Amino acid sequence: MAISLSRRQALKFSAAAGIAAGTATFAGSPAFADANTLLNVSFDPTAQLYAAYDKLFATHWATKTGTTPTLHYSHGGSGAQARAVIEGLPADVVTLALAYDIDAIAKKGLIAADWQSRLPNNSTPYTSTIVFLVRKGNPKKIKDWGDLIAPGVQIVAPNPKTSGGARWNVLAAWAWAEKNLGGQKAALTYLQKFFANVPVLDSGAHGSTLTFTQRKIGDVLVGWESDAYLSIKEAGNGEFEIIRPSLSILAEPPVALVDKNVAAHGTTAIATEYLTYLYSPEAQDLIGANFYRPSDPAAVAKYATQFPTLDLVTIKDFGGWQKAQPEFFGNGGYLDQAFGASGSSFFGISS
Repeated sequence: MAISLSRRQALKFSAAAGIAAGTATFAGSPAFADANTLLNVSFDPTAQLYAAYDKLFATHWATKTGTTPTLHYSHGGSGAQARAVIEGLPADVVTLALAYDIDAIAKKGLIAADWQSRLPNNSTPYTSTIVFLVRKGNPKKIKDWGDLIAPGVQIVAPNPKTSGGARWNVLAAWAWAEKNLGGQKAALTYLQKFFANVPVLDSGAHGSTLTFTQRKIGDVLVGWESDAYLSIKEAGNGEFEIIRPSLSILAEPPVALVDKNVAAHGTTAIATEYLTYLYSPEAQDLIGANFYRPSDPAAVAKYATQFPTLDLVTIKDFGGWQKAQPEFFGNGGYLDQAFGASGSSFFGISS
């Protein structure tokens, strides 16, 4: 059985497990009496993927062990979810938007430092990229990053201080601007103009998708390819179109076991299998069907037309997340520099 938890429900779940701020005290807690109960703390665009995956995994686990698992999952902005785990949300596994957020949890001693070497592809079972979603007919004729900063264009995008997807957005935009507009100074100016065209900063990528698709705000949504496809599928009436910019980024959302928590819960076996099974052929096929780019060759071939080859930079081009995070999103980083003294109030939260 899979149970979705809102952030408020997840925090109640923490309280039921006897957690004080930053302290895990799970022994004897009824919430974790069963070693077949698991909590996956994820970033918000993966809600549909994990709702489907949990059904697949439940069948797999029942066949393998003879027991039916109870699978909880919580979704929110990736950065906010990482902070919640650090503060006591009792995740058994985390499936977040970028490695830096998992590293932040690891630095607090909850996850082993070598977590990224435990599973294939640096513990990244699927990837995505950043695209534009526009309304039918593309009224503002948006084709590339440069079109987003034209007067009168309203961009919908989440807050880079709380959303992992938004950080991928910024890096993709920066790479294009630095290449096409003339270096770092031009890229800083571009960021300022980009966010000047953003009327609403939601805390997470899914919130921005709802702002664009349901609240009907904005001319273009900048975000996950998976969310763009899902929006088109759910609308079902040709209401939206995907625009792929000339340059984007390989978004690599990794997964990890929360070692300290699974040891306390007695859930090491199910949590390990939960992550390992993401790489199975059947799970990889499900991943492609839910609009994430799979890593299994057979699934890659099956969904080749859905996921065309693009010109993509990678996080390595920015020196890795340990360099990129403070450089772009930390206090005084490029994002703050683009806004000067107004940056903190604009984004509402500092790193």
